[in-house]
Amino acid sequence: MAVAFTFPGQGSQAVGMGKDLADAFPEARRVFEEVDAALGEKLSKLIWEGPEETLTLTANAQPALMAVSLAAMRALEVRGFSLKDKVAYVAGHSLGEYSALAAAGFVSVGDAAKLLRTRGNAMQAAVPAGEGAMAAIIGLEQADVEAACAEAAKGSVCQVANDNGGGQLVISGAKAAVELAAKLCTEKGAKRALMLQVSAPFHSALMTPAADIMREALAGVAKSAPVVPIVSNVTVTPTSDPDEIARRLVEQVVARVRWGETVEWFGANGVATLYEVGAGKVLSGLARRINREIATGAVGTAAEIEAALAALG
Repeated sequence: MAVAFTFPGQGSQAVGMGKDLADAFPEARRVFEEVDAALGEKLSKLIWEGPEETLTLTANAQPALMAVSLAAMRALEVRGFSLKDKVAYVAGHSLGEYSALAAAGFVSVGDAAKLLRTRGNAMQAAVPAGEGAMAAIIGLEQADVEAACAEAAKGSVCQVANDNGGGQLVISGAKAAVELAAKLCTEKGAKRALMLQVSAPFHSALMTPAADIMREALAGVAKSAPVVPIVSNVTVTPTSDPDEIARRLVEQVVARVRWGETVEWFGANGVATLYEVGAGKVLSGLARRINREIATGAVGTAAEIEAALAALG
């Protein structure tokens, strides 16, 4: 049975992440040095020392999470692990697609860091502060959530931004519309409708200016076919075509992250184990809620590197 590697998105960051990898593996430390050099600043110092509120800023969290994921990959590879030989597919949650693609050789680590810094800045700048919002809707059918969004939008933007699986959906759009949609979802029987502390309405049509910026940014970097197909957030289908991947990354800025469907796709296509590569265990928790028949593993610390190598052979 096949193995897939998944790469976490925003929200998995924590001060100190990746430090034990950098201490244990010189090759992992070099990833952080590459990211620092690409951005022209000591992002590694912020990752390891904080402050947390600065690390959490979108423009910092996105390249920081990628750096930790790629440091974990380098630590595996220096011990003889081959992504191409051992893994059938890669996927990433939102920004995690960039981590997955850098791991599979689509872009260099330095270019991935610059792309994610550009992406973070562009997403933050697309909507003035306070005008957008996101909310998590728990325990309501997707059709009912979509109906609530449509009713609340009334000419503005309100849409499903994330299908995280296991009965968890995230909606995004104009602040007043999202607040109304959350209220409507509660009235329709949602177990919870929770406004999220986010800095912008990600994965909504309001991000169109950021998508335009990413189209230009992706056109300006060297790209190669990944050594392992990536299962796209946008299409939930695998691809290794560099031009298609770039198009999907642009679409992804304004489109729904179909993570629940992605995990189900893995289960239906022979994947028995999902490893989460990088910081935290968010994706592992989601996977267990979506499909309990799929085993999960983590590759984010020096100890987990050793356990993964032993399991993967």
